[in-house]
Amino acid sequence: QVHLVESGGGLVQAGGSLRLSCKAPRQIFSVFSPTVMAWYRQSPGKGRELVASISSDRTTNYADSVKGRFTISRDNSQKRVYLQMNSLKPEDTAVYYCNQVHPDSTIYWGQGTQVTVSS
Repeated sequence: QVHLVESGGGLVQAGGSLRLSCKAPRQIFSVFSPTVMAWYRQSPGKGRELVASISSDRTTNYADSVKGRFTISRDNSQKRVYLQMNSLKPEDTAVYYCNQVHPDSTIYWGQGTQVTVSS
């Protein structure tokens, strides 16, 4: 099973910032860019929730809890998606997963990167 490659997680104090990055490995070959790229997160005892998504026309969608603080962006030439996270709160602590939906409807996931926000 092929996974997307995530980076950028870590430990930060409340109010700080982190930038997550995700790219498709070479094994995922596609002439066309992913239809949708997204970030999800899962904290202990909770289900996986959508944080933000961006479509091929760059339409974005955010969870209410992160609006105004997080920004999702994409680089189609590199098949990368980014999540800039500002004004982080302890409740943002979670494992963050990258997601890409490709034009052939194949869905890929990353293995997750831990984000920990201390109070």
